[in-house]
Amino acid sequence: MKDTQHNEHSPKNEPNQHNEPNQQKMTASHHASTFSPLSKHHRHSIPLDMDDIKADLDTPVQDACLAAKASIIVRTGYLDLSAGTGSYRVKEIMNRIGYALGVYVRADVNLTSIEASCSDGKERVTEVVDLPSVGVNTERIWHMEHFADWLTVNLGHEGVYHTEASLQRSNGGDYGFDARSSREENSQQRTQPITVREAHAKLDAIERKARLYGPLMQALGSAVACSCFVFLLGGATYDMLGAFVGAGVGQYVRSRMNGKHLNQFLGVAVGVVVAALVTIATLRLVGFVDPTALGHDTAYIGAILFIVPGFPLITGGLDFAKLDFPSGLQRITYFLCIVGMGTLAAWFVATMVGLSPNGFEAPHIPVWLNVLLIFITAIGGVWGFSVLFNSPWRMALVAAVIGATADTARLLMVNYGHVSLEIGAFTGALIAGLLASAWRISVRKGLLPASLGFSRISLTVPSIVIMVPGLYMYRAVYELGNLQTVNAMDWIFKAMLVIVCLPIGLAFARILTDKTWRYDR
Repeated sequence: MKDTQHNEHSPKNEPNQHNEPNQQKMTASHHASTFSPLSKHHRHSIPLDMDDIKADLDTPVQDACLAAKASIIVRTGYLDLSAGTGSYRVKEIMNRIGYALGVYVRADVNLTSIEASCSDGKERVTEVVDLPSVGVNTERIWHMEHFADWLTVNLGHEGVYHTEASLQRSNGGDYGFDARSSREENSQQRTQPITVREAHAKLDAIERKARLYGPLMQALGSAVACSCFVFLLGGATYDMLGAFVGAGVGQYVRSRMNGKHLNQFLGVAVGVVVAALVTIATLRLVGFVDPTALGHDTAYIGAILFIVPGFPLITGGLDFAKLDFPSGLQRITYFLCIVGMGTLAAWFVATMVGLSPNGFEAPHIPVWLNVLLIFITAIGGVWGFSVLFNSPWRMALVAAVIGATADTARLLMVNYGHVSLEIGAFTGALIAGLLASAWRISVRKGLLPASLGFSRISLTVPSIVIMVPGLYMYRAVYELGNLQTVNAMDWIFKAMLVIVCLPIGLAFARILTDKTWRYDR
C-alpha cells in the first residue's frame, strides 16, 4: 500500500531561500489556477502544486487521483475550521465529501489543526494543515455547507438543501460561486463533470471573499450588543449609554489591531482597557450636565462584554457531547484564556481608577413595558453579535428573532417565575436550538427557499451569547484580585453552572431533532 504524506510548513521548518535553493522550487497556492512562491505567509495553505495534483487539475473529480481528491476534502475541512465551527461539523463535512468521492476519511480535528488520512482502498494520503489564528465567520460556514451540497448533488448524491434542478436555477450565485450566465452553459453544467480545478475555484471564491463588515460596522455592532446586554442585566439609560460608547471604541481598537495580525490576547487586553476607560470618561462628561450619571460606573462591565468568545464556548460543549474530548478541551481552554485576559484587564482598570462593581440598579417600569423592552433589546444584542460574527443580514435577522424569543422566555422565567438561573439558561438554549432546527427543517421541506438554509450553529450561537454570564465571570476575577476568595468562588460556581447549561440545552435540542445525535454510531 502506498502511503504519501503532505505536511504543511510551520515556522520551525520553513525553507531558507538562501541556503536551500532546491526547496525554492516548491510552491504553495491559495487557488488551483495560479501558483505563487512558498513563503512564510503561505505556510498554512494546502499545497496544490504537487505533481500528482497538477496532473489531474482538469480531470473529473470522481476520476482524479487520491491526492487530488484529498486536496479537496482537506481544504474543505480547513476552510470550515477557519470559520470557527466545531470539530464534529468539520468531520461531518469532510466525510460527506469523501463519501461522494469514494474516499474513506479519518480525521483528527483540533482548535487550530487537522490531520486527515484519506484512502481509496488502494492508496493512502495524509494531509496535515494548521490555522494561523482563531476566528469566527458565519458567512463562510454558510458557504461551506452549500459548497458541500453543490459538489455532492452534482456527483449524483442527495443534497441537504438542493436538488440538481434547484442548483441550476440558482446558478450558485447566492453562495459566492461563479454564476453561469447563459442557458447553453447551464446545459453544459448538466453534462460536463466537475473537474478538480473547478472545485478548487469554488473554494477560492469562498476563501477570498472579504468580510462583510469593516471595523466601523463591527464597532457599531459591538456598541449595540453591549448596550442591550446592559439592559438585560438590569441597567438603566446611563448604563446603556456608557456601554454603547465604550464598547464601540474598544471594539474598533481591537479590530484595527486584529487587522494588523497582532497577538489576540494583546488585542483583547487593549480593547478592554480602552472600552472601560472610555465608558468611565463618557459618564464623567455626562455628569457635568446630570450628576446622577456619576453613579453608573458599573457600566464599564457591560462595555467589555464584546470580548466574550461565544463560538468556542458553545462548539467546545457540543464537541464534548459528541465525545470529542481533545477538541472540546482546547476550545474551552481558549474560551477561559480570552475571558481571563479580558477580566484581568478590566480589574486592573477598576483598581487603578478605584471602581467597585456593585451591580446594576434596574429601572422601575411596568411589567408589560419591561417584557417588551427585553424582547427589543434581545433583538439588538443578538444582531450586534451576529455582526461581529460576520453574519449576512438575513442570517442576522433570523438569529435575532430566535434569540429574542429564547432570551425573553428565559428572563420571564427567572425574573417572574422564580426559576433558577441555571434552569433558565438550559431552557433558553433549548428553545433557541429547537427554533433553529425548525428553521432548517422548513428549508429542507421546501417551505423556505434553499438560499435561507443557514447552519444551526450560525443561528444558535449568536442567539445565546447574550445568556453567557459575563458579569459573574468579571465579579469572580474582581473578588479574586482583592483576595476575597470565598466571594470569588461563589461567583465562579454561579458562572460555571450557567455556562455548562448553555451547550447542554443546545445538545438536547439536537438530540430531539437530529437522529445522528440521538444515537452513537
